[in-house]
Amino acid sequence: MNRRDFLALTATITLVAPMAARATPASVAYSPEALQSALAEGQTVFLDFKADWCTTCAAQERVIDALRSADPAYDEAITFMQVDWDQWKGSQIVKDLSVPRRSTLILLRGKTELGRIVAGTSQGQIKELLDRGLPG
Repeated sequence: MNRRDFLALTATITLVAPMAARATPASVAYSPEALQSALAEGQTVFLDFKADWCTTCAAQERVIDALRSADPAYDEAITFMQVDWDQWKGSQIVKDLSVPRRSTLILLRGKTELGRIVAGTSQGQIKELLDRGLPG
């Protein structure tokens, strides 16, 4: 390995390793079947209607990831599903749940909606919604 390759490799490791250590918790990609299955199994499901280009969605994601990283109880009690707004905005789930726009967060248990946030990015507001999904 020559010096230039070594320096490039070292720089890459230095930049990428800290990002890997802060990996965000896993989420499930939405599909009608995945949602139906999770709800039928009695899971609490957090639906995150988002778009890659949406700055509000990005702000919500930072808050959600921080809350999930700080408290593993959320991942133990809640199934997190990301709904790609660009793919699903005209779908039945959007109509059934009356989702007005991207950056909508909805918490479901069975056929019951436990709460929702539309375009909110407050840590307190999002934490309150996630707390509704925790057991008793």
